Amino acid sequence: MNTTLTIKTDKKLRSAAKKTADELGIPLTTVVNAMLRQFVREGRISLSIEPRPTKEKIALWEKISKEMDRTDSRAFGDSKSLINHLGL
Repeated sequence: MNTTLTIKTDKKLRSAAKKTADELGIPLTTVVNAMLRQFVREGRISLSIEPRPTKEKIALWEKISKEMDRTDSRAFGDSKSLINHLGL
């Protein structure tokens, strides 16, 4: 037997949570039910945010990495040589 749980939450938070659940391919209801089951089973709540880079950030890192692969790489014996190489 199921029941409906009505809660008040910030509209932006609900939208962000739904978007995240959609990205994971699961309904937001499943996320909430899983959290409630864990809360009941453990008698506590543990929250954390695991940082994940955005798609845009990953694309930027890949672009920089490709640029670095094309760049002449060498060791410099002193700072003057490095500054000269950089054209500063």
